[in-house]
Amino acid sequence: MKSKVGIGLIGLGTVGSGVVRLLRENAEVISRRLGAEVVLVKAADLDASRAKALKLSKDVYTKDAREVIESPDVDIVVELIGGYKPAKEFIISALENGKPVVTANKALLAIHGEEIFTASEKCGAPVGFEASVGGGIPIIGAIKQGIAANNIESIYGIINGTSNYILTKMTDEGREFDDVLAEAQGLGYAEADPTFDVEGIDPAHKLAILANIAYGTPINFGDIYTEGISNILPEDIRYARELGFKIKLLAIAKLRGGEIEARVHPTMLPEDYLIAKVDGVFNAIYVVGDALGPAMFYGRGAGDMPTASAVISDVIDISRDILYGGNGRMPVASFRNGSRKKLPVMPIDKVRCRYYMRFTALDHPGVLSKISGILGRHDISISSVIQHGRDAGSAVPIVVMTHGAVERNVRKALAKIDEQDVISAKTVVIRVESAE
Repeated sequence: MKSKVGIGLIGLGTVGSGVVRLLRENAEVISRRLGAEVVLVKAADLDASRAKALKLSKDVYTKDAREVIESPDVDIVVELIGGYKPAKEFIISALENGKPVVTANKALLAIHGEEIFTASEKCGAPVGFEASVGGGIPIIGAIKQGIAANNIESIYGIINGTSNYILTKMTDEGREFDDVLAEAQGLGYAEADPTFDVEGIDPAHKLAILANIAYGTPINFGDIYTEGISNILPEDIRYARELGFKIKLLAIAKLRGGEIEARVHPTMLPEDYLIAKVDGVFNAIYVVGDALGPAMFYGRGAGDMPTASAVISDVIDISRDILYGGNGRMPVASFRNGSRKKLPVMPIDKVRCRYYMRFTALDHPGVLSKISGILGRHDISISSVIQHGRDAGSAVPIVVMTHGAVERNVRKALAKIDEQDVISAKTVVIRVESAE
């Protein structure tokens, strides 16, 4: 049996540097768990200063990723440069060279995952991607192995720390979105261009991966309804609290009648729900299995060492297959190729849930009756109403919480309501996930 497994690393940025440090700092425990050493034998990055900061030798460091892929001493290639190109080409090339790959590249897997998974099966080389969702939270392994006997009924994920930090601050301190975003950027929790985080694109990438392995179906990223938090206002957070709810950016996947619900949007959750209590930069994935029931996975969803932990967990898992002849043991996308089947993603218009609506209406007699009449004609029933104070002739907020309704009907009703001369601003709508 081999006494060591050689690792080739492409990318020495935040996560790549964390991988180097963790391999050094925890070398003994990794070796004891595996029964062999895991050794960094090649590392590529265009920025030589990163290699210098990590004190990598000239034999290990290179600027050419091809040297990593083609080195006979590299048993596993770890791709941590992110983006689509040249990351995809590096991964495919490594697989074609018969080398397993570990990646944290959620965007690439969400868009080009099927091509990579197909190449993996064809070449007989596995791909590990635990670090692509939830940082150090071991959710991929849990779905692929720990709860593999379950039909997964639903997944609810707070899987973007930036948005969760912003909403937490807005909730706890009553601050505006732009103010908290600027603070998050100053603290390094948000990028200079925060679009992927605050507009829901990052969690939608992660949801595409989760739904793929949970339901054994290719998920077209473009089919995932995506809405961010940039339009959330402090008054809606206050009304949510009055109603006993908190607002979270939630990634949701459900299997409904042969269709997959896959959507990312601000969501009101009852404040006593376990996942509603997840605050700050932390992530959580709440999974419901038919045998298991509910289970929640919680932890840091980003950062150098948490994500490096997930990367090296894949390295150890694949190393065991290399050392003990277990290649092909685990399907790369959780289901064997012949057992995967294309399931349609449910259009958002067909989704049924509860809704929070905040109308801005002139304080005239009969306004609420007019609103409720239009809702009723579209098969939408009201659960509760909040209307504070009166200011005759002025615009005042009217907050409505509905029972379960179909999105298509809600959109038609609100288009009709917003046409009324007593409505002075576009109605605010937030979806609600809770028991009736």
